[in-house]
Amino acid sequence: MTYCVGLWLRQGLVMLADTRTNAGVDHISSYSKMYTAVVPGERMLCLMAAGNLAITQAVWSRLQEGVRLDGEVHTLSSVGSMFRAAQLVGAAIRSVYDTDGEMMEKQDVRFSVSMLLGGQIAGGAMKLYLLYSAGNFIEATVDTPFLQIGEHKYGKPILDRALKHDTGLDDGVKLVLVSMDSTLRSNLTVGMPLDLLVYQAGSHHVRLQRRITEDDAYFRGLRDCWSVALRDSYRRIPDPGWL
Repeated sequence: MTYCVGLWLRQGLVMLADTRTNAGVDHISSYSKMYTAVVPGERMLCLMAAGNLAITQAVWSRLQEGVRLDGEVHTLSSVGSMFRAAQLVGAAIRSVYDTDGEMMEKQDVRFSVSMLLGGQIAGGAMKLYLLYSAGNFIEATVDTPFLQIGEHKYGKPILDRALKHDTGLDDGVKLVLVSMDSTLRSNLTVGMPLDLLVYQAGSHHVRLQRRITEDDAYFRGLRDCWSVALRDSYRRIPDPGWL
């Protein structure tokens, strides 16, 4: 399984993905689920993927080679806007389905893929999209400033309660790490290491890209601090008077 989360904040983007893939309880591997297309000073795009690994890798390979969109072949390094980039990723997903979907169905394998695409292209606004298996997509908004794919239910409550579009990047990083920690503790199909990317709005380059391992001192401290804070918080809640 997978958990990927993206924050669309006034100051920029925060993107986080785990790396665990598994095809059964005795076949567990790690693969990066985060891909970037960067032209420094001109564009920064980050793609994160969940679902069948063969499908997600095929989609990324097609995006690198070029995908036909409205009669022209484009890559993420050539499209003119983030909306067109989302359309391009959707076209790549449909292209993989056209090639492999029928045979996968015959083998009783579900065509499963979802992707988060975030970034900014010079002359346009910063965007964050969630793409589905059909190639269609939705966009993050001020009212809904985060999007998730994969095993998202455990990490959603903290974002629902604490995250706003005006949240700063530093706090955004803390929130996605707490969100991921909640998922790691509750679902063994999501696992370390983690891939983190931070983008400053208007910069058109990656501000931070970091691989977080089990030995990362900050992440270990954050996990311990959050556990203590939760225990202390529920102890401060008044006892129910009707017991």
